[in-house]
Amino acid sequence: MASTHTPAHPAGPAAGTQLLDHPGPDGTESLGTDGFAPEAEANRHRMPRQTRGASPLLGVTAVAATLGATGFASATPAAAPAVAAPDETPVTLAADPGLALAARIQQQADSQRTAAEESARLQAAQEAEAKAAAKEADAKRAAEEAERAKAAALTLPVKDYNLSAHYGQSARYWAHLHTGLDFAADTGTPVYAVGQGTITSAGWSGAYGYRIVETLPDGTEIWYCHLSSIIKGSGKVAPGDQIGKVGATGNVTGPHLHLEVRPDGGAPVDPETWLEQRGLTP
Repeated sequence: MASTHTPAHPAGPAAGTQLLDHPGPDGTESLGTDGFAPEAEANRHRMPRQTRGASPLLGVTAVAATLGATGFASATPAAAPAVAAPDETPVTLAADPGLALAARIQQQADSQRTAAEESARLQAAQEAEAKAAAKEADAKRAAEEAERAKAAALTLPVKDYNLSAHYGQSARYWAHLHTGLDFAADTGTPVYAVGQGTITSAGWSGAYGYRIVETLPDGTEIWYCHLSSIIKGSGKVAPGDQIGKVGATGNVTGPHLHLEVRPDGGAPVDPETWLEQRGLTP
């Protein structure tokens, strides 16, 4: 059978026209227009097959030689990217609903614990402040009570005496009824303040002789009359403070202390009754 081929191109064999690769009538392969068999033509464009083992090394050597020749052999190759171990791979909370829920629960617990601690701290501070205020109030109240007790405490004006005249008596040497209580004692005997108060007047007072007027916190006036001398003429005094001495000045028949009690600075009352109502027996 005669070989079949495409008609020759007007441009000639160089235009790339190929013959079919059917064998000829004699069993041989047909040749192409360029004189080569089709298989030889195909093999002519293939890479020569390399044997396993030595060829990769030769290829690497050739590449290295090429890089060296072009000036890139000295370049430092880029470091391979680090591969994180599976257990070191970061895990975002959003990727795991369970972890996100646990984180929210922990955050709420922390917030509640912080709030509880702050509340306890504030409560402790308030309790401490309340205790301090109560302690201060107790101290103030105790001081006031002590002051009131001190103000209420009374003492007799003379320690060594005899009662020579009582309130309301009459005598020829008094123009009116006796307005006080007389403590007869030797001249110079100490005279003491009956209670806590303030000396509001001291000096000569006619028939009363030398007189001291003490005003108590409730406004009651205590008159100390017929003194031989004045020791304390002004200022505050406490019960038992010496303020003068027994004498016989003014309208008297002998040395004694004439004591008068005048509530709110008004008319006199019985000094003996007034003292007894406060626990003192002249």
